[in-house]
Parts: sequence; C-alpha cells; structure tokens
Amino acid sequence: MNARFELGAWGLGAIVSATAALGWGCAAQVGERAQYAPPQAGVVSMANDGSRCEWRGRADREVSESAGPGASAPNVRRVYKLVGSGAEQNKVMICREIDTNLDGVKDVVRVFNDKGESLYEQADTDYDGRIDTWLTFAGGRIVEEARDTMGRGKPDAWKHYVNGQLSRIQRDTNGDGKPDRWELYSDGKLERIGVDLDYDGYVDRWDRDELKKAAEEAAQAKGESSAEGR
Repeated sequence: MNARFELGAWGLGAIVSATAALGWGCAAQVGERAQYAPPQAGVVSMANDGSRCEWRGRADREVSESAGPGASAPNVRRVYKLVGSGAEQNKVMICREIDTNLDGVKDVVRVFNDKGESLYEQADTDYDGRIDTWLTFAGGRIVEEARDTMGRGKPDAWKHYVNGQLSRIQRDTNGDGKPDRWELYSDGKLERIGVDLDYDGYVDRWDRDELKKAAEEAAQAKGESSAEGR
C-alpha cells in the first residue's frame, strides 16, 4: 500500500516543544561525575552529585534523604514544597532523584505537580553523565517515552501511549532529528509500519500487507505442524 503521510505538528516539532516547555532541554550534560563521599545518615548532602531537583537556597523547600535497597548510604533524595504557614503548613513532594548505581551521582529524577502526579522523568541509563531517557506524563500516566539509543545526545526513538497502552513508535534512523519510521499498534499488537525512504518527512511505503502475510504464513505453518503431529 502506498500512502503519503505528512509529519506536520504531530511529529518531532510537537515533541521538542513539549520537552522545552518542561524545561528538559535535550540530553542535558552533567559533566564529570563527582567523586563519591557517602553522606552521613540524616544529613542532606551538599556535594556536587548531579542534582536536578530545585532545592538549594530555597526557603520554601524541605529535603530528606534515605538509603534505598542495597545502599549503605543515602542515595534517594526527596524534595518537598512547603505550602501555607503556621499550623496549616503542609508539604507536597515535587521532586525525587535517585542514584541507582550507587556511584554518588543522581541518575534518575522525577518531577511531580502539587497534586503528587508525575509530570516528567529524566534518566541516565548507561551512567555516562548524559540524559538518554525522557518520560512525559499526563494525569499521572505515561504518554511519551523518548530515548537516545545512538548516543548522539538527542532522542531518536519516541514511544507514544494512549490510556497507558502503546499506540505508536517513531524512529529516527539516519540521525537528522526527524522520524523516518513509524510503527502503529492496536491493542498492543503491531499493526503496520511506515517508512520514509527518502527522508522528506513523508511515508513512502506502508508494510501492512507484509505483516499480514507473515502472520498468515506463521498461522499456516503452525496448522501444518499440528496436523503432522496427529
């Protein structure tokens, strides 16, 4: 099936705009990883540990640190926003960051709204000092996951979710920052694949027929195998 598929605002531009609105930037650089000096229990570390939560020098913030499973020293930091005053003052967690590999540098940070719902998350999954995974949430549920799979410092794969279920995946295979492969899903199953062969922003080939044919051949082969085993 040949169909033209225009990116428009639905493509990378919308993703970049949403990312910028959240203050992500694109693959923020942490710099050299700090030498690890384990903080004392109950004491908030002021070391350069790659913190992305806003809390230093803020009178309206309260910070707590704790040790997660397997950690001998605090590696989880929670930042709370102080709301109200006096006896009516309460606190709401607005940011949480974790040092998952216990090297002294925070590599995962998640930001929450005043209702406690997740807004976005950034992660350095290969511990090289660069963010390579970006998650976006709406209503506390994930709606998009962007990944830097090629180590270029910017996303090249985007997973989109509807009601928590995978809806489509966009991939940038040539590193120009724009999707050129689209994988569409229905009920969690791959339905069709669109490919932009000349990288002009349009789908040149839909591989729905090929997928259907492969599924039919697999079903036929399974049926023949069952018949032979009788």
